[in-house]
Amino acid sequence: MNFQKNLVALIFLILRSHLALGLCIDSAGGNYTSKSTYRANLETVLSYMPANVNSSSGFYSASAGQTPYMVNAIVLCRIDAPLDTCRRCIQDLTAALLKECPNQKQAIGWYEFCMVRYSDQTIFGTLATSPFVYWWILTKVTSPDKYNEGLRTVLDSLRNQASNGGSLRKIAAGNVTVPDFQIIFALVQCTPDLSADDCNSCLISAAGDLSTCCNGFKAASMNYPSCTIVYQTNNHFYNETRLQELQFVPPPPPPPPPPPPPPPSPHGTIIRTVVITTVVLIAVIVLLRKENETEIKEELLSKYSCSFPSLIFKGSYIYLSVMTIVYIFKQDCEYCAESLDYGFSTIKAATNDFSIDNKLGQGGFGVVYKGTLENDQEIAVKRLSMNSGQGDQEFKNEVVLLAKLQHQNLVRLLGFSIQENERLIIYEFLHNGSLNNFIFDPIKRLSLDWDRRYKIIEGIARGIQYLHEDSGLRIIHRDLKTDNILLDGEMDSKIADFGLARLFKHDGSQVYTSNIVGTPGYISPEYAAHGQFSFKSDVFSFGVIVLEVISGQRSKSIKDGENVDLVSC
Repeated sequence: MNFQKNLVALIFLILRSHLALGLCIDSAGGNYTSKSTYRANLETVLSYMPANVNSSSGFYSASAGQTPYMVNAIVLCRIDAPLDTCRRCIQDLTAALLKECPNQKQAIGWYEFCMVRYSDQTIFGTLATSPFVYWWILTKVTSPDKYNEGLRTVLDSLRNQASNGGSLRKIAAGNVTVPDFQIIFALVQCTPDLSADDCNSCLISAAGDLSTCCNGFKAASMNYPSCTIVYQTNNHFYNETRLQELQFVPPPPPPPPPPPPPPPSPHGTIIRTVVITTVVLIAVIVLLRKENETEIKEELLSKYSCSFPSLIFKGSYIYLSVMTIVYIFKQDCEYCAESLDYGFSTIKAATNDFSIDNKLGQGGFGVVYKGTLENDQEIAVKRLSMNSGQGDQEFKNEVVLLAKLQHQNLVRLLGFSIQENERLIIYEFLHNGSLNNFIFDPIKRLSLDWDRRYKIIEGIARGIQYLHEDSGLRIIHRDLKTDNILLDGEMDSKIADFGLARLFKHDGSQVYTSNIVGTPGYISPEYAAHGQFSFKSDVFSFGVIVLEVISGQRSKSIKDGENVDLVSC
């Protein structure tokens, strides 16, 4: 399969004039509350962005408040869009971000004609290439090599024009004719507060990611916080007259200073110092051309009982994000003959209505059942508990990550099912269950000779190596333990349970978090004490598993009435 980088695919068919996506981001300064000074400053700075956006550059940046309650915000419109369209776009998008990210101090969102970004960190004049989103049209070109050559030519030319556009605007648009009488129309844009070099670097990076994610598609867009590339075939989507007029418009006077922020809160706030932010939701948008919408809506309606508008405006975000995995697999999956989307009634029947007799185990997020499909295929079904408060998050992680991964030492995802509050994940069934059923059982342990134990350890190591390096995604599991190592009929080990896993985009240095997750006894000391985690956190957990496999003793146990820690023995 051709899944790229750290992105989750999302079909988001908005039945109105523009396309929407918002990303909520964890902040180093924590979250804010609804009545906090930060929230007041945020509402203040966002309220005057639409009226003050520069009509000649489509850009405006402002701050409100003082540290630690300061809010920095940026808006950027496609400057070929009319000013009233730009302002409405900003108003709609800011309202959507405040609704969808009610407590995050950092967020970014895109509509078709605008971007809104705010943060408690410095964002002005700074190159940012993450998080990013892209969309593409599900139509391939007939001569991809020649098409890509033409696309590179026009993007290189536009990049040079945009990066040298000056401090008022950095935008360029143009077209090139490619084989089969096709014309590629392209538009590139940087936030004008970037230097020429940073704009150039941003567009080079975006073009590289675009060629990776969307190679051969007739239309696509790569959206960074600092720059955007859009191209379409045989569709003159930008207002060329407006762009030409802007070349001769004199610079406008500087915008008026922003209104004063609300007075600081008399109550202090405890701020945890965290040195790096973590994106909590990365998404990909698939923009569908109008001629494809009817077909796709009909297919969605055939799969789900609710009407299409309610699916968009009432259905959960998780519901929408997972639906597109079906499309991704139909387009790119070489080994799956059927859709990932299992009907709830099918799984209910396979597990005998989730009978207690079919129960295999229970974890923090739900219960696992054995099931048998009508074709006699055995499956394992995780029924997530929505009462845990993290069920949707784990559901998203499991489906999104495992859909991208394929390795002999990782449990294989077969599909998912959603109905109202039910979240089901379907895996391959592994006959020998979890590793801890063997190594901690005095009878079953006898079947594990040293060669077998070595093979199990080697399989776990290969799975970790794939997650950290070979998959191309760089994933930290964060909950490696013997419970989450499953054994197939040949006693080969497979890593399971990716509900707490995270994509890791950094160079291996540590990331800090105040939300400590995982299982005591397997968590590294620096993670447990200070919230520092990295690939080494998984390596520490692996070391504990190795000790358990060799010794047959649990990492934490009670002996003679006292707690015993295997690692410190």
